[in-house]
Amino acid sequence: MNHARNLEIVTHDPVTAAAFVPDLVDLWEAALGRDMPISAAFVHHNFKPSTGVKRRLFTVTAAATLVGAALATVLHGEPLVATHGEGWIELLLVAPAWQRHGLGRRLLSAAEAWLAEQGCRAVQIGGGLRPFAPGAPEASHAATFFAQYGYTNFGPVWDMAANLATYTSPSLRDTPCHAAPANPRQVDDLLGFLRREFPGRWRYEAEMFLADGGRISDFMLLWTERGVDGCCLLTFPDSVRPIERFYPYALPRPWGQLGSIGISADQRGRGFGAALLDAGLRRLHNNGVNGCVIDWTTLTDFYGKFGFAPYRTYVMLGRSL
Repeated sequence: MNHARNLEIVTHDPVTAAAFVPDLVDLWEAALGRDMPISAAFVHHNFKPSTGVKRRLFTVTAAATLVGAALATVLHGEPLVATHGEGWIELLLVAPAWQRHGLGRRLLSAAEAWLAEQGCRAVQIGGGLRPFAPGAPEASHAATFFAQYGYTNFGPVWDMAANLATYTSPSLRDTPCHAAPANPRQVDDLLGFLRREFPGRWRYEAEMFLADGGRISDFMLLWTERGVDGCCLLTFPDSVRPIERFYPYALPRPWGQLGSIGISADQRGRGFGAALLDAGLRRLHNNGVNGCVIDWTTLTDFYGKFGFAPYRTYVMLGRSL
């Protein structure tokens, strides 16, 4: 018989919790199966410091084995990113033998209480600034667990995937623009566009990507006669963002990813988005990428025109604190 109530929940700063990483990888696989494995490199990336971010890792150990963990994240000083005063519970894991004994509820309560202490008014499951997943993986049936504790289901989002081995451009309208990889002289062009058009999360993530040492050339810029009017971010096998973040394991190697992708608000509807997407996919294809993921989207019809189909479904969940 398990005695989950007697197990102590211990808190850690993830930046200094490197010793837990191998056990966390094992716990993730035990709790979620082998469909979405993570690597130590992926976890270390997600534990890196980010401007304004505070995190707490909550762990439970039994007989020297990690049997439960939760990770909570809050962002201070960026109201355009945390627009509703929200924090995130990035993961909540309980080993199968310890499930249905109240341990998940205790970890959830501890994470929620810490977020409330940080001034959060709401909480989301997944979808943080270095996400393990956009939301709860539908296949995990975690939405049922969270619904018991007041979480609202805001609907699904999808990762979409395609094999780019034989990618050819669909029929596109002629547009007065061109797309090309960004170069080191164009950092201000990229960030200026994002600060103007997407000043919230996408701008913040681009700044953190560059602070992590990410290649500016992983961004594609869309140029019109007035300057930069669009950008998208690509992930290659050697990019600073681990490709494992997109769980491409069922796809043919080499793997790649595309997104975020955005166009100036006053230029939408002119075919620029399709032109930029096509340029990004052709670049991935020309660099040998086969299995490609476009993650965290609801635009299934748009991406379907480029050969992408739903690959994995996540449930978006949240509640007020």
